[in-house]
Order: sequence, then C-alpha cells, then structure tokens
Amino acid sequence: MFTANARTRQLNGTCTSSVDMELFLHYSLIPSLFIILVLSLLQRREHCRQTDDTSYLLGNHFGIIVPLDFVGTFSNRWSYGIAFGATANKIMFLFSEGYQPLQVPQWAQAFVLLIGGFEVGLSFFPFFACLSSEFRLTSSILGFCYSLLWFVVTVLQISECPHGQFVGRYETLLFYWPSLLCLAFLLGRFLHMFVKALKAHLGWEPHAEEKPLLEAHQAEHVKQLLRKACPRERKKSWFQTRVYDWDPCFQFPSRMVGTIVLAFICLYLFIIIEFCMFVFVRDKLDVFEGKLESYVALMNETGTLTPVILQVKELISVSKGVWVATILPASLTSVSYLFHILACYRKHMKRLWAGNKHFLPLRFHNPSPSESVVAIARYSGWQIAYILWGYLIIHVMQSLCGLMIMYGLVLPVTHHRGLEMLRRLGLGILTISIILGLMILQMWIAASFFLQPKLGPGDKQKPLALNNRKAFHNFNYFLFFYNVLLGLGACLSRLLISCILGTWLIARIDRTIMQSGYEGADMGFSAWIGMLYVDHYHTNPVLVSFCHILITGHRERKLQKAIKYWCLDQSAGPRISARSRTRWRLLQTLINNPRLIMLRKSKSGHGSQEFTQILLTCSES
Repeated sequence: MFTANARTRQLNGTCTSSVDMELFLHYSLIPSLFIILVLSLLQRREHCRQTDDTSYLLGNHFGIIVPLDFVGTFSNRWSYGIAFGATANKIMFLFSEGYQPLQVPQWAQAFVLLIGGFEVGLSFFPFFACLSSEFRLTSSILGFCYSLLWFVVTVLQISECPHGQFVGRYETLLFYWPSLLCLAFLLGRFLHMFVKALKAHLGWEPHAEEKPLLEAHQAEHVKQLLRKACPRERKKSWFQTRVYDWDPCFQFPSRMVGTIVLAFICLYLFIIIEFCMFVFVRDKLDVFEGKLESYVALMNETGTLTPVILQVKELISVSKGVWVATILPASLTSVSYLFHILACYRKHMKRLWAGNKHFLPLRFHNPSPSESVVAIARYSGWQIAYILWGYLIIHVMQSLCGLMIMYGLVLPVTHHRGLEMLRRLGLGILTISIILGLMILQMWIAASFFLQPKLGPGDKQKPLALNNRKAFHNFNYFLFFYNVLLGLGACLSRLLISCILGTWLIARIDRTIMQSGYEGADMGFSAWIGMLYVDHYHTNPVLVSFCHILITGHRERKLQKAIKYWCLDQSAGPRISARSRTRWRLLQTLINNPRLIMLRKSKSGHGSQEFTQILLTCSES
C-alpha cells in the first residue's frame, strides 16, 4: 500500500506536459526578435553616418536598444528588479548546467553555457527593453503581450503537471510561483504604462518629462554637504541604531535592486532543489537502513557486525535530523548576508564620495579601468553564485557543528552517560582555562615588572621601555621551552579559526577572506571593488551636480543668445553683419582682459599696430 504522497509521486513520475519549457525557450526567440526589431525601428540614432555608408539608406532609424542602464538608473528600480526575478527559473536551469542543446566534448562545455546565457538573455530582453523604451504606448502593448505569453505557458505547465517525484503534491507550483508572481506584476506594470501613455497621447495628461541628469536624492546630498552641521542630531530609534538607518539622500541603483531580488528568488529555488535532493537521498538511506535491519534480525542481534551496524543506523538518523534542522539557520544567514551587502554598498560608496580609501587594501587604491569595467559586468552574476554556493557551504558547516553537538552533548545523555560527558567537558574547560590563565599571567608579569613607569599621570599605558633586564632575560629563557608547546596549540587554533571564518564568510563578496597582501587572488572581492569604483566615478553626486550646472548653464546661454539674435533680426533698425558683431565682441573681450592683447598673433601693417596701441591705452585708463 502506498501513502498518499507516495501515490502522488508515482502518478507524476509518468506525467508529461504538452509544453516543453526548454523548447518554448527556443521558440520564444521569434517574438523576442520581432519586438526588438520594432523598438529598434522606432529608436532614433543620434549620430548618422556619412552618405557613402550603406546604413545611410536606413535614415536615423534602427538605433541601439538599451535594456537597462547598469550604472546610472535610479528610477523604475523595482520594475527592473521584478523583471530580473522572472528569469530566476532559467538562471537556475543554467546554474545546474541542465542546458545541453548540443552534444559537445567536456572542454567545450563553457561555450555551450555561454550560448545558453545569450539565449536566455535574448529571450527575456523584451521585458527590459519595453520597460526602458521612450515609446511608452507601443512598448507597453508589446511588453504586455509578451508577458502574457510567458504567463499563459507557465500556468499551463503548472496546471498539467502540478505534482512531482520528490516533494510530492504541488511540487511544480513550489518551483514556478515566484516567476509567476513576477510575470503577473509585469502584466500590471505594462497595463499601467499603457493607460498613462494613452492619456498622454490623447492630451488628458502632460507628456512625461525627459529623464534628468541630476536625481533628486543626489541634489539633496549636495545640499546636505553645503548646509551647516546641526548642533543636535535627531534622535534615532533602536532599529536605526542597531540594524539600519534609512538615508533619504541615498538610493540604490537598479542593478543592485535587481541583483538582490534575483538572489532572493534563486536562493529560494536552490533551497527547494536541495530539499528535493535530500528527499531522494533520504529514500535511498531508508532502503539501506531496511537492509541493515534485515541483517540484524537475521543474525538475531548476535553477529559481530551488529554494534557497527547500530552505530551506522544512529549516524544516519542523526545526520538526517541535523540536516533538516540546519536548513532554517543556514537560510537566515544567507538572507542576512543579502541585506548586509546592501548596507556595505552604501557605507563604502559614501566613504569613496568623501575621498576615504583607507578601508580598501593598498593595491586597490588605483585599480585598472579595464578591470573595473569588466567587474561591473561580472558583479551581479557572481554575487548570486556566491550566495548560492555560500548557502550550501554554510549548511554543510552548520550540519557538522550540529553533529559535534549531538555526539558531544545530546547522545551521551540519551545513552545514560551524562556524568561521563560532564566529566570530560569539565576537564576540557579546565585545561583551556589553565592555558588561557597562563597566557594572561605572562601579560600581567610583563606589565608589572618589565616595563618602566608611566611618563605622566594622564598616560593610559606604560611606555615600551624595558625594566629589570636581567630578570626579563631569565623570564624569556625559561618560558622559551613552554611556548614551543603552546605555539602548537596556537597554530592549530589559527588554522581552525581561519577555516571557520573562511567558510562562514564565503558568500560575503564585499569582504575578502584572503590574508593581507593576497587580496588580489580573491576574484569576488576584486569584482566588488571594481564595481564600487565604476559607480563612484559615474554617480558621484558632487560630480553629477557639477555636470548638471554646466549643462544647464550652457543651455540657458544658448537660449538667451538665440532670443537676442531673434530680437536683432526682427528689429526695424539696420541689420548688423556677423563679422561686425564678432569684432565688437573681440574688442570687449580684449578691453576686459588686457593680458590677452600681448598674446595675440601680430599682423603686418601699420593699422594693426595702431589698433593694439589704442587697446593698451584704453586698458591702462
């Protein structure tokens, strides 16, 4: 007799859906290319080629479509993040290396995965292109239709085969509901864009303004720098002091929001896949345990291997329980890393804006520009991969710690050996306490007898000047042999702490796990630093504000000049030639800047010398 869950697994083992998602991914390139072609046709090229170029026949159409500005986009951030979330299932499909459209040798797998990445990117390109297109009416219609196509296919995939072979009931829904939710959000977003664009087209609402160079939060940051510091700071809550303090003058770019959203969904899918693998392995272990029980029953519990078999069964049972129990703490650790990465990004960016590079290793103070450009392309993908692998490594490490706790503390109590366990634990604590006490005693002796007194009453520490040198040399001699043995334990503790910190912080791409001087070998940390520098050079509020002032001033001067020329052309008086106007302005410039007179190129002729002499006389007067 099968249980309900087992019957569900058996039933869905032969379930075949009418929609092959991998095949649909290939066919989705057709509407994707059509949408890209339409948007490219509408996009105007800013710089046309020469007339002898063949592209001149296309006019200024077929401009380059930009799916997302990975550097300076601060608006519409969550829509881009949700669009990234819709790609999570395909990202995990590539991450598991399940994309095998071609049978190639092992050495060519990298090229196949590269092709797969390009195909997934091209398939989901219309989502981003329609969100960022200037032609709102057309792009909203195309984006809605393409999102509806993916939504219908995903719902069809879930409805036809809702159950699975590992989790059982609604396994397919567990895998696809995040993407389904993201697609539903995109449908609503494109519908909202269509309504707003239609109102603007009919004249019911004003057209959307051009994207400003200077964002509002960047302007507020510059104003805050120019504003005098307040004598009293506002009172912060416990959450703002201990967890996170919201800064209205700082916004995360769309790249960071999309990376975090996609990392959350991929982490969820990775945990589900890991649990499915655990169910598969657990079923195999249950079969193996059944065979062991059959052997023990056959030998009437008198066989020579019976104690070993019982220990193996206990190890399997404890391992399964510990693995399930550590899923939640490992997941919470990875989720906390995602939030902490955002906090570190803001902290590091503010330090770079202030010109502070002391938190960076010395070799990263002036990184290579080419490496930084490549780093910002690598960062998002590497951050997600580091989070996924980091979760698995942290889960394994926490499981090993759980096994140590179970075999060190829990199992001895259940086996009625609690007193023996307490005795061993007490001996271990006493040994470590004595070793630490001797180390503290050495510090106290050194501070009390081998250092000269303080130079002043306000000094916190004694100066590094030896006292009682003969006693100090005897102290060093007799402790030399003991410190050799103590150094062995210190070396092992260093190795243990390095392993624990390295595995615990493997997902933290914002912090290197290499020793000082070897940070360049940490490729993840190098990608983080390069990404910071690109954002620092292109989104620094002070720099963007300066460029905004220059561009705005240039536009205003051009507008004033055009208005003045128009008034001159429309006046009833005599028209002034452009050459006369230029000479008059030259005269004004030279009178106001006398030093420029001597730097002018001299012309042969008596009139030119008289003109220069007149200018010098005017400037002196």
